[in-house]
Amino acid sequence: MLNKLIAEATEIDFKVALEVKKPKSWLKSVSAFANGIGGVLLFGVADDRSIVGLDHAQQDAEAISRLIKERITPLPQFVLRPLQEKGVELLAVEIAAGRSTPYYYSADGVKEAYIRVGNESVPAPDYVLNELILKGTNRSFDALVTDERKADYSFTLLEATYRERTGLRFEPSDYVSFGLTDKNGYLTNAGRLLADQHIVYNSRLFCTRWNGLEKGSIFDDALDDKEFEGNLIYLLQSGSDFIRNNSKVRFAKKAQYRVDKPDYADRAVTEALVNALIHRDYIVRGSEIHIDMYDDRLEIQSPGGMFEGKPIQDCNINTVGSVRRNPVIADLFHRMKFMERRGSGLRKIVSETEKLPGYTEELRPEFHSSGIDFRVVLKNVNYNLVTDSQDEGQVEGQVERQDDLFSILVDFCSIPRSRAEMMELTPIKSVTYFRKTFLLPLLDAGKLNMTIPDKPNSRNQKYIKADE
Repeated sequence: MLNKLIAEATEIDFKVALEVKKPKSWLKSVSAFANGIGGVLLFGVADDRSIVGLDHAQQDAEAISRLIKERITPLPQFVLRPLQEKGVELLAVEIAAGRSTPYYYSADGVKEAYIRVGNESVPAPDYVLNELILKGTNRSFDALVTDERKADYSFTLLEATYRERTGLRFEPSDYVSFGLTDKNGYLTNAGRLLADQHIVYNSRLFCTRWNGLEKGSIFDDALDDKEFEGNLIYLLQSGSDFIRNNSKVRFAKKAQYRVDKPDYADRAVTEALVNALIHRDYIVRGSEIHIDMYDDRLEIQSPGGMFEGKPIQDCNINTVGSVRRNPVIADLFHRMKFMERRGSGLRKIVSETEKLPGYTEELRPEFHSSGIDFRVVLKNVNYNLVTDSQDEGQVEGQVERQDDLFSILVDFCSIPRSRAEMMELTPIKSVTYFRKTFLLPLLDAGKLNMTIPDKPNSRNQKYIKADE
């Protein structure tokens, strides 16, 4: 019975004994479970799951019930269940996920709401508390009406995009129908996020193409770095363009045709970006979405974890339900056909990636969430595409002889040239292959010199022909 209860619990805390004099030690978990996805408190079991038992189970049960009713407000739904295991008595307190959030621990002049972070119950930060308040009143951030009037702003991009993608005009009445304004012309937060002007500070996107496989200095190790702010449609377009400009489309020659081999599936990228824009938490001050591109992968990170439910890495994405943090924005993006049907976005990311030439199970997209963020990782299916020197010489079309290309590159660098400029002179598209096969050998042989030798990975690095 005990093992079945542990296996089925969404969250669980073990307590060797009941603390009556210091009940906050376990009541904070009651608050956290009710504010989250529910959970179980097991009394009489140690953290290592060894059975200890309770000497006065009936008395403890009465104290648990009384303390929850006295010190947790509003009162959460809970079930107190006696158990017997290995001849000793235990108590299980099953707390349901609450609908009237936030649930506070309130005693001795202290009133705090708790949430789960990993295996701990910790005080809810202000932005999480605000979200719990909205959830408890059945409201969402994007539906809140603000004191800003629609008449003071323009919506050219929204109206043009809606017309382009649906074939319909965005009528004045649609602003109210779609939840962007109230009947008096005041903008909701959704309306503010879709205005042409940048009026929601957190509506930002930071994009970086890193040199290599890890982050480094933004000044020395970033091949491309851009920041965007404003309208959500503009952020979607700008993020898509940044990824496209920093990706490659290779091809394989066949007898009568060629097969395009993009690094990433366009539809998967769009779904990941839309997911980040729609489901992110806009309450977190000073937050933004991050796009980080590396040689072998693309990561899109957005503020706010799963709105409800377990961390995404613990879920089956084929069955996980869709609970929208920003339903007004989600509905409008669905109308504009940026989204698949509700709840299918993550599955679409996987299925579109699986269609890419060269895909293997090792390249399956990954999803991670914590209490504060959500991250999508797309693997570059063309990374390490070339595995032997014979194939490497044929990437994107083969030059007649490598020696000829070495000479051409050296002569080309009679004035300082960037790596990108050098690669444009060749049919080679793989940065890793060009660097390993041509650039490093020319540097090692003393044929080329760096213009910034003390910072070899600087984004401003150029190369010049060495004096003979």
